[in-house]
Formats: sequence, structure tokens, C-alpha cells
Amino acid sequence: MVFKLDTEDIFGGQVEDGVYEVIINHATEDATPSGAEYINVDLIIRNDVNQKFKNAHIFHKIWKGKESNQYNAKSINTIGKAVGLANGKEYNSLTEVLEDFALKTCLVSVKNETSEYNGKTYNNLNVKGWAESKIPGQSNHKFATKDVAQQSGQTIDISDSDLPF
Repeated sequence: MVFKLDTEDIFGGQVEDGVYEVIINHATEDATPSGAEYINVDLIIRNDVNQKFKNAHIFHKIWKGKESNQYNAKSINTIGKAVGLANGKEYNSLTEVLEDFALKTCLVSVKNETSEYNGKTYNNLNVKGWAESKIPGQSNHKFATKDVAQQSGQTIDISDSDLPF
């Protein structure tokens, strides 16, 4: 058997600042343990495009405003435009909008930044820009089994014998 080493297809490593073709794995509402509500957009760097960090996840959060108790509509509209949803399309709920984001592709620019909260410093990979995908047609991204299960809300049972270590 011939094996060709691909040093760009590796485990670990921090996603570098840059622009990546991604697919939205899912977008859902969530809350912190203290009750702060947000939309969690789980992006996966596409593996059907020649780029670094294939299959890495990028998590983008849209926080509900403390005073308004609403999500920033511009943030949701920006993602909708980037994934090619029709201008003026109407939805009966936020859940429907977020479900329509799922499995859509787009281009994101990301930057590694540090932030401080309650005296602790955190390193975050933040989405700084959204744009339409530069790759025409249907995505041929191959999802890992765990990502497919997350999309459908199913759990996967993995025993020690399933693990390679």
C-alpha cells in the first residue's frame, strides 16, 4: 500500500487568521449556565475545498441584547445573505430561520483574539466577516459521523473497543 503524507491534514493546531470556505453544521439557540441567551452557529471548514484546517469547527455566537432582550437582526440577515437565502423570505419563527441556515455554505473571515472576562483571559477564534461562497454548485463536504449525529439530534454510543487507542 502506498501512503502519501499530507501535512495539512493533521490533528490539533489552532485555526489561523484567514478566509475559509465553510458549511453550517447547525445553528441553534442556547444559553450560558447563568442564563445569557445566544445563537450558536457551528461552522465546519469544508473538506471538499483545497484549504488548510479542513473539518475544523468554528463556533460563532450571536448574543441576545441585555436591554432589548432581542437578537441583532443585522447579524442574522448577514448570515442569511452569505448563505444565499432570498431577500424578503418570511419565517414563522427564529427556529425556522436557523434550520434554513443548516447545511448552507459561505465564506468567512476569522481572527484569533484575546478577551478578558471576570479576571480571566480567553483566546477566541472570532468570525469577522461573512460572504457568499466562491465555490459554485452543491457542496461535496463529507461529514464526520459525530457531525451528522449532531445535525439530527441523535447520540452515538462509542465503546472502548471502537477507539483506536
